[in-house]
Amino acid sequence: MRTETLSKPKVTQTNITKQQNKTFTFIDLCAGIGGIRRGFELVKKFKHVLSAEIDTYACQTYTHLFGDNPQNDVTSDDFKYKVKQIDYDILLAGFPCQAFSIAGKREGFLDVTRGTIFFDVADIIKETRPKAFLLENVEGLISHNKGQTFQTILNILIQELDYHVIGTYDNGISIQFDRSNFIRNAKNFGIPQNRNRTYIMGFDKKDVPSDYIFDSLPISRNDITMYNDLNDLLEVHADPKFYIAEGYYETLKKHRQKHESKGNGFGYEIVNLKKTNNIANVILATGGSGKERNLVYDYQENITGIQIKGKKTPINSEHIRHMTPKEWGKLQGFINYAFIDERGCDNFSFPESISNAQQYKLFGNSVCIPVIESLAKYMYKHLINFHKD
Repeated sequence: MRTETLSKPKVTQTNITKQQNKTFTFIDLCAGIGGIRRGFELVKKFKHVLSAEIDTYACQTYTHLFGDNPQNDVTSDDFKYKVKQIDYDILLAGFPCQAFSIAGKREGFLDVTRGTIFFDVADIIKETRPKAFLLENVEGLISHNKGQTFQTILNILIQELDYHVIGTYDNGISIQFDRSNFIRNAKNFGIPQNRNRTYIMGFDKKDVPSDYIFDSLPISRNDITMYNDLNDLLEVHADPKFYIAEGYYETLKKHRQKHESKGNGFGYEIVNLKKTNNIANVILATGGSGKERNLVYDYQENITGIQIKGKKTPINSEHIRHMTPKEWGKLQGFINYAFIDERGCDNFSFPESISNAQQYKLFGNSVCIPVIESLAKYMYKHLINFHKD
């Protein structure tokens, strides 16, 4: 009787090429103007299939940029049903930070988040089982509600939904982690903005080999050098309307002096006058102090004393102005990076109906695309290890 020895499949160049060309589909929740989507698309290994966003101006801009209308409510049963009907691999979401209730009967960690956007995102993960997810939030999420909010989120993702979250260790009693495993700063990814954000990445445990070891999320990237510092991205000789009025500037000075006399550090800041390492402070969705903490010096001849419509006093004599929306777009990687085509043309723009005030808000509420791109590359590297078929 003859026995046959079964040989292992040969690793051929064809198989390697197929592996390198493998792509994954994703949905884009709380999508804003598409910063997370664009970061994943730049890797060219991920394909978008569905979005959800409810802000009118964000939806208009998203449609303008991508040709897809994202207007869906992630909290609605109709949208959750729609997600169940599609085949997708990755869930992406930049969900807002909200307080979790502890009132009423609690049957599990997920129950205490009911009424928040995170509950709806987690519910979609539970019902559709994506291979992986990336959740983005403000730096303060980790310390929110004395750390209870973040701990609850991890408990849901790891213990209830059975995902491995990068940077955590489950000792069987509690989830152990270091905040440094989740916080990443835009200034370390080629962008001169001091912008810390929380990133939570998870993989379905059923796909992860029991002996598999994950490395940490990337903490920086050195493959791009867009700007030496903030001065490289500033639009010199900006429109006079961006210069602040003399009266307002004097008010800012007095306001800072008042706080400094009390030992507080709050106040405006001119961010491009240091001799080295000029970077912007974090830009904020609300504008406000996000603009005042990012004033710049931009000298122009014959501009002092000009009266601008809408300003109560003439332009200040020290040539100090707000950053422009275009400069904020560069600080997030939308302009001068993420939408440049093969010919070198930058195809980013807003619809004509979007005001400057809304542009500030939309950029401030978005993500830094080079950071997202790095995280997408990291996710892909591990996904192809799990899904070699």
